[in-house]
Amino acid sequence: MIMRGYRSHVNTIVKFALRVVVLAVIIYVVTRLVSGIHVETAGGRAGVAGTYLWVALLFAVVNSVLGPIIRLLALPFVVLTLGLFLLVVNAALLGLTAALSDRFSVDGFWSAVAGGFLIALFSWIAELVLPLKVRGS
Repeated sequence: MIMRGYRSHVNTIVKFALRVVVLAVIIYVVTRLVSGIHVETAGGRAGVAGTYLWVALLFAVVNSVLGPIIRLLALPFVVLTLGLFLLVVNAALLGLTAALSDRFSVDGFWSAVAGGFLIALFSWIAELVLPLKVRGS
């Protein structure tokens, strides 16, 4: 009985870590596609992969902690615009991540909207290919 609970927690941690790695790859691709989104990787001990993993972890935490609150507060606008306001919410979460990190920057609103859209799209595709949902394990 105790071993089953332990395996469940380990499984959840492994899935979360894999999600962060996939998100780091997605952020790397988005920085190559959107000219207004930059990750500064020069210098430091972490290197390129470590920097992208840090930005992905930070974005995952911002998205999981503040995302539901912001989406709830924006619910009337989401309903009024038939869901299009979620692009603005995703852009705001990306901007918050950039504000919290000195290695990640977003140049403007439209870059944030494009980046947020592409991160959401690629994350959805990755979830179809690799079902790594942490909830409901």
